Amino acid sequence: MQFKTVKWFALFWLIPLLVLPCTTAIVSGRATPDGRPRLWKHRDSGHEQNVIRLFADGRFRYFGLVNASDSTGKEVWAGVNESGFAIMNSASYNLKTAEDTTAIKDREGELMKMALRLCATLEDFERLLDSLPKPLGVEANFGVIDAQGGAAYYETGNFAYQKFDANDSLVAPEGYLIRTNFSFSGKPDAGYGYIRYQMAEQLFKQAAIGNQLDAEYILSRVSRCLKHALTGVDLTASDQSFVSFRDFIPRKSSVSVVLVRGVESGEDPAKSLMWTILGFPLTGVSLPLWVENMDDIPLLLKPGADRNAPLCEASLALKEKCFPIRRGNGPYYLNLPVLWNKEGSGILQKILPFERSIFKQTTKFEAVLQDSKNRKEDIEKFYNKIEKAVKQFYGQKFDVKLEEGQ
Repeated sequence: MQFKTVKWFALFWLIPLLVLPCTTAIVSGRATPDGRPRLWKHRDSGHEQNVIRLFADGRFRYFGLVNASDSTGKEVWAGVNESGFAIMNSASYNLKTAEDTTAIKDREGELMKMALRLCATLEDFERLLDSLPKPLGVEANFGVIDAQGGAAYYETGNFAYQKFDANDSLVAPEGYLIRTNFSFSGKPDAGYGYIRYQMAEQLFKQAAIGNQLDAEYILSRVSRCLKHALTGVDLTASDQSFVSFRDFIPRKSSVSVVLVRGVESGEDPAKSLMWTILGFPLTGVSLPLWVENMDDIPLLLKPGADRNAPLCEASLALKEKCFPIRRGNGPYYLNLPVLWNKEGSGILQKILPFERSIFKQTTKFEAVLQDSKNRKEDIEKFYNKIEKAVKQFYGQKFDVKLEEGQ
């Protein structure tokens, strides 16, 4: 596939935006129970309102995680297209050298959107990176999987990138790679996210040993992990009221989670599946999106009349109860009993069993879907069924009403 040189236009911001950390991973099919690769992004950002949008503005249609305020969808922060190509990123803070005086930056979202529009394979993405004018205006770890079983990170700066292949046993002995906010090819001991990296590594290693690296484990056990890798503190065993909430995988700045289950080489790319949590991951619920039905999006995930997604709004309403102190450094302290307590009545303690039922229903549905003659219609019916259950759940358990998008 050939790419024409793409002209980039500089973006000048009157108010600088704080780039916040993310925790990410890619998993080779050799390390998953079903032989399919996984791509995971636990997103942190100053943009709390996230939505899922469907795009048809390129070679491929694609689902994209977008800031709700980005009404034109100029930037995509994770997504998957109909060819089975998926991409996400984590910002890196140790790739740029002292000699690199490039002022252009923060183009990661634009680059990922371009990749989803144009790319079907890892090789396509590499050609895209090679063909774009330099400097790229990025400093990031881009994670990519494709329908040929490819799974790799590209640690990418303004002028060059280095590939780390999760299918290479010398690069990824356990079959997975994790990235937070530093790059392995960058300056040693610089960047951020070392504590989160250590916690994610512990959790992924445990799962790999037990052959449990699937969507449910990553979303429920990693994105919702309340253990601190450095101090060893496990908040699920704590009886404190307000606790310092820094350097856990989920953070106050966490705004969404995307997990893409890819396909095996030779399998239909339409069987790719994207799980999404919109809003604060500790108060949100995972919902599935099938690439096969890239005609619409569940109403709870798409922008409503106010541009925000109903499920994100519901999650953020519950988040306010977790961080009730607004003045001073109060926002750094979590009201733990609201989220998790010995009585088992915390928000997350209610969400996890409900979400487990969604995973179970999805597994059963996919088995039935194999023999369906009206697959898209059946997927729509399943969406409606799950959305109804989610609305009832938030209403009955938390007295939060979800108003559907349009």
